[in-house]
Amino acid sequence: MPNTALTIDMITQEALMILHQKLNFVTNICTEYDSMYAKEGAKIGNTARIRLPIQHTVGSGPVMDTGAGADTLENQVTLTLDTQRHVPMRFTSNEKTMHIDDFAKRHLEPAMSKLAAMIEADAFSMISEVANQVSAGDTLSYADILAARVLMGQELSPEDQRCALLDLQGNADLINELKGLFNSQKEISHQYKKGTMGNTADFDFYENTLLPNHTSGAEGGGSNYLVNGANQVGTFVTPNEMSLIVDTGVLTVKRGDVFTMPGVFAVHPETKANIGELRQFAVLADFNGAGTISVSPALIVTGPYQNCSASPADNAPLTFVGEASTAYKQSLLFQKGFACFATADLVIPPNQQVSRQNFEGISMRIIEDSFDVVNDRLYTRVDVLYGFKMLRPGLACKLLHT
Repeated sequence: MPNTALTIDMITQEALMILHQKLNFVTNICTEYDSMYAKEGAKIGNTARIRLPIQHTVGSGPVMDTGAGADTLENQVTLTLDTQRHVPMRFTSNEKTMHIDDFAKRHLEPAMSKLAAMIEADAFSMISEVANQVSAGDTLSYADILAARVLMGQELSPEDQRCALLDLQGNADLINELKGLFNSQKEISHQYKKGTMGNTADFDFYENTLLPNHTSGAEGGGSNYLVNGANQVGTFVTPNEMSLIVDTGVLTVKRGDVFTMPGVFAVHPETKANIGELRQFAVLADFNGAGTISVSPALIVTGPYQNCSASPADNAPLTFVGEASTAYKQSLLFQKGFACFATADLVIPPNQQVSRQNFEGISMRIIEDSFDVVNDRLYTRVDVLYGFKMLRPGLACKLLHT
């Protein structure tokens, strides 16, 4: 088949498909394409609204409850499109006559690999907001996977579309432990040849080199911070964050650190019965000294969004999980609905060679401009505008090991 001149639409479609294939975190959470910006184009700072699942209360007896908390409480989060990543490219007019497969291998594969890495690294910042945590010690084990599965199950995480993204060492630890346990010959073959696993314990397993490490604060493992004032609670309007006032403590607390408080237990999402496990909270911003700590999830003790058995008592200690000032490797287990990644169509500038395409919730724009007649080169840029948001933190669990 003879080569033909590649159009900008052909290049954009191929680049977008390659990018999609290289994203094993973003493509396994909810991806939203906001078509409201299709005409005028979106810019950094535009927003998308994502609806959360509706929560209800159940009454008892013939008389229906009325008033606050009895009605259907629908909630949504606002996702800001605040990140624009681009890759500059240039190629000769002769290269534009290559077969699309050859052009993709030479130009698009390396460019999309770099772009995918930056997108995933940005989105992985959400791991610090995940409160469910299993401390695996020195080596990640199958028991740690099952412990995370229990935590997610207690939050009624759907059993389908679950993923486990493991860091390099965690993946090696688990493959070594499970090398003789798979029954499927196909899975065993893939495990030995590729060094990765398939599906077990309801999770599809992937390896990802971009998972960030976490270094705990100096308060790690301690209980020096005390709650300042009883009856502190959050609200269902901002279910994934609240401010907790504390009155003591001098050691550093780091974003991503996890703590519990005595008497504050997790409840069953439907019946609201105390399940006997202390609710874990993640710190959302570095903190030192007395004042207000931003935490997730919001502590809610009544209504359809209730997630805790009670609010903490005055002077209740915050007991931090893990060791002080320790560097941890992190892996992440999650169900698809735990977070969202959204893109929108970027602005199309006038008088330019432009193609804008979207594929399975991801929008991309490619612009060709400024032909270099001396070197016979065409300057090109690839752009994606996106934002991401944690929707339901209980549908994820992070695994920490050293």
